[in-house]
Amino acid sequence: MAVFASKVKIDGKPLSEMGLSEERFAEIKHNTIQGGSNIIKLRGRSSFQSPAYQAVKMIEAAMGGEKFEWPAGTYVNNAQYKNVMMAMPTVIDATGCHFTNPEGTAEEMAALNASYEHLVKMRDEIVTLGIVPAVADWKKENANL
Repeated sequence: MAVFASKVKIDGKPLSEMGLSEERFAEIKHNTIQGGSNIIKLRGRSSFQSPAYQAVKMIEAAMGGEKFEWPAGTYVNNAQYKNVMMAMPTVIDATGCHFTNPEGTAEEMAALNASYEHLVKMRDEIVTLGIVPAVADWKKENANL
């Protein structure tokens, strides 16, 4: 996961201007990345309510309801990122899931690119294991890709 804090504002003030020490900011990034595992540790089990609610809101948007304008996992195959599912800035509406590439600092983009490389490695491993077909065959399985 890449944390894009450069776009975060608190009471209209950019996070970068909040006077956080490097240590505190590193702690915030770590807690953001590990948020899901922290919930499991605190509850002693996985939490399904929040993801289920968000899934319902995504489905509702796809069926013509209010647009869902939060980052979401989507299939990405563009000039920069090839044949992966990854979280992107999205709008989900009755016409589908539309994403844009995130914009951020050089450090944030480097973290995103490292995350992408990790996803590619995992994708290639499951292709090698025969769990999913080779990327070249994906369109045969799903013409929408």
